[in-house]
Amino acid sequence: MEPSEVVRRRLVRQQLRAPFAGTAAHATRNLLAVQAQEFPYARWSLAQRTPGSSAADVEDLVSKGTILRTHILRPTWHFVHREDLGWLMALSAERLHQGNKGMYRQAGVDEDSAARSAAVLAGAVAGGAHKTREELAGVLGQAGFPEKGLGLVYHLMHAEISRVLASGTPVRSAGGALKQTYALFEERVPQPGPAVLDGAERDHALGRLALRYFGSRGPATVKDCAAWSGLTMKDVKRGLAVANDLSPGALRTAVIDGLEFHLAADAPGTTDAGDTSTPRVDLIQCYDEYVMGYSQSRYYLGGAAPFIPENGGPMHVVLLDGRLTGSWRHTFTAGACEVEVRMNGQAAPAAQHALEAEVERYGRFLGMEARLSWLP
Repeated sequence: MEPSEVVRRRLVRQQLRAPFAGTAAHATRNLLAVQAQEFPYARWSLAQRTPGSSAADVEDLVSKGTILRTHILRPTWHFVHREDLGWLMALSAERLHQGNKGMYRQAGVDEDSAARSAAVLAGAVAGGAHKTREELAGVLGQAGFPEKGLGLVYHLMHAEISRVLASGTPVRSAGGALKQTYALFEERVPQPGPAVLDGAERDHALGRLALRYFGSRGPATVKDCAAWSGLTMKDVKRGLAVANDLSPGALRTAVIDGLEFHLAADAPGTTDAGDTSTPRVDLIQCYDEYVMGYSQSRYYLGGAAPFIPENGGPMHVVLLDGRLTGSWRHTFTAGACEVEVRMNGQAAPAAQHALEAEVERYGRFLGMEARLSWLP
């Protein structure tokens, strides 16, 4: 398989090319988990896989709890569909807590204090009383727990991983920015399933994860999946074996550049990336799954992303036909969005036209005028 075919398949399976998702919720289901620590840009990650979807559409799904935003997998913030969060958190929780042990000790979070703070937090948000981090800090402080610093951060994260808290309906700050709130997990996640998985249940969850990861991101390697999911390579290999039992023939393997890749066994026509006669530009966030979905084989992206920008430059990613070709960021002034772009080289006229079209699409997503601005 040629590198261009790897890129083409990834673009299609991730729904950055047709067939696109019907809604942002469908895009989330396809990708299983979508890195989302930068909420404004993460909304765009879902919307650009859903033609015509706006920032308000994504925010509405988050408000309703169809899409939840929580710490999971490595851990960092992710969007997860409410129908997947129960089993995925049950699969992730043990390794997440294990990985956080050092920080728990530093923050003073032990088994007893975590159980007591969990009860306080659950009581504070029960009955739909969604609260911001600041509000919960006050509640914890009144109960004798830390109101700031690592103590606050890791009591909240422990409660998320322990399926006590999930994301609630965001609220607007005085400045107009959306602020995360927390809700009771059991009120936001229908039929969450068991919190602790026995051997057969865990195998089934590993198989589901393998089907969803390789089906949406393949071609990808076992090491790619392990880095993305926070699981061991042994677990991923077990998941692949179970996936074959759950859905025989759904995945296949291919040796590319001397490495074994796993990918969806597509029916004819399901990897059509559309018209390739003209260039296509995508503005993706640096934490987009097209970047963060891979580690060992991220080099197919064509550059070192995500990266730390120099001299305060932009860190989000400009793709030209699926390959990294520049960086971008947005700024807002006087009710308009300025999309600042720095290209790695001189853009050909056709590529510049494609970039302008993508900036216009970003403006439609935001519901405001978007202007292209070139950075040196």
